[in-house]
Amino acid sequence: MTTRHTSSVRAALAAAVLATTLPPAAALAAGDAAASARGAYIATTSGCVDCHMPTVMGPKGPEKALSLGLSGHPESLVMGTPPALSGNWVWVGAGTVTAFAGPWGVSYAANLTPDKETGIGNWREEDFVAALRSGRHMGVGRPIMPPMPWELIGKMSDDDLKAIYAFLQSQPPVRNRVPDYQPPAVAAQ
Repeated sequence: MTTRHTSSVRAALAAAVLATTLPPAAALAAGDAAASARGAYIATTSGCVDCHMPTVMGPKGPEKALSLGLSGHPESLVMGTPPALSGNWVWVGAGTVTAFAGPWGVSYAANLTPDKETGIGNWREEDFVAALRSGRHMGVGRPIMPPMPWELIGKMSDDDLKAIYAFLQSQPPVRNRVPDYQPPAVAAQ
C-alpha cells in the first residue's frame, strides 16, 4: 500500500467514524425539541409559570397573560408601598402574582425570556444551573430573594434544570425590564 493510499484510507475511516458518532443536525434539533418539551412540562408543573408569567383579570377572574410569556413583573406596573404586615400576615403578593413583600423587602419575578437586554438571553446553561443551585444571580451575584423556591428547584437533576433552560431559551424574547429588588428600608418609603 502506498503512503498516498494509506492516507486516503485513514481519511475515509476518520470521516466514517465522525459521521456515525456525531449526530446529524436533525437529531440535534430533535434533541433540543425534546429537552424543550420536557422543560415546558417541568416549568409548568413546578410553578415557574405561576410567578414568572403575569396574571391579569379576565372575564372569569384571574388568568395568565399568555402574550407576556415568562417576562416577570411588568415594567409598566409601579408598585406602591406594600401594606404593613402584622400578626400572622408575614408576606403579601400583588394581584399580578409577580411582586411580593415580606420581611426581606419587595421582590419581583424575573424576566425568564431570552431577551438579551432584560431577560436571560445572555445567560449560559451553566449560569442558569449555578443560579438555581446557589441561590445567587448567575451563580455568583446578588441573592435570589423569596418567595423564589431556589432551594427546592436546585435539588432537581442537571438534566431537568438543563431542560428548563432549553424551554426558556426556546420562548420568544420579551423586552421587559423588571424592577430591582427593594430591601426592607427602601420598600417602607
